[in-house]
Amino acid sequence: MHSLLNFITWDINPEIFKIGSFGLRYYALCFLGAFVVSYILMLKVFKQEGKSQELLDQLSIYIFLGTLIGARLGHCIFYEWDYYQNHFFEMFLPFRIVNGNFELTGFQGLASHGGAIGILTALWLFCRKTKTDFIWIADRLVLVVPIAGAFIRIGNFFNSEIIGLPSDLPWAVVFKKIDAIPRHPAQLYEAIAYLIIFVILWAIYSKNNKPKPGFLLGLFFILLFSARFFLEFFKENQEAFEEGMKYNMGQLLSIPFIAVGIYLIFRKPKPKEVTKKK
Repeated sequence: MHSLLNFITWDINPEIFKIGSFGLRYYALCFLGAFVVSYILMLKVFKQEGKSQELLDQLSIYIFLGTLIGARLGHCIFYEWDYYQNHFFEMFLPFRIVNGNFELTGFQGLASHGGAIGILTALWLFCRKTKTDFIWIADRLVLVVPIAGAFIRIGNFFNSEIIGLPSDLPWAVVFKKIDAIPRHPAQLYEAIAYLIIFVILWAIYSKNNKPKPGFLLGLFFILLFSARFFLEFFKENQEAFEEGMKYNMGQLLSIPFIAVGIYLIFRKPKPKEVTKKK
């Protein structure tokens, strides 16, 4: 094993500042940045395709709530159900009472697969209310989801969470708040992968802004969740129950999304999807 001097030491306080029980975290800024950048890019798409900014504003509210609620419930149900089944309301509240004292906790624990389910659910509700074609809007929305995911993973890096397995590579990182072991910066691996996926999808859309309905959504599912499945091999399991499993929960949850992506890529669109005015 190399000397620790050969590795990157990460000991950043995840809180930028704290006043009383309230603290502003880098993760919160990354989460906010994800939505701001996504909104700017989606506004460009909407204007290019003759859609109103008012429609995008409505969509943004649905997606924000769907992401937050879905990611939160996904973490609580998929990863910590043993705890939350006995602390049900803590899944929805950003605080808890400990020994009679009020403690502001925020929403510590968000799962990307739950976020994906939440986004799809919110999108379905949005389309039902606004009479917007689901596949059309989903094909456009996935253009920005990867870059939003990259922001979130950078936030995870600041939080020293979702850490990688031990490594002796020169770019290994010692997360001082966790231990003194050099590890794969798995969060940055994912962020880079998501940025590459963003570039691929955006390039395809820029070249042809009316691809086969469902193609961009399917390609997004295949690329993003294949990357997620592969990169899980470099990460520590998030929960104890995953120990001894051949594939962890993140990998198992990725498989259905990949399968749906393959279906969307190769399916024959219905005549009304082809002829429908965009």
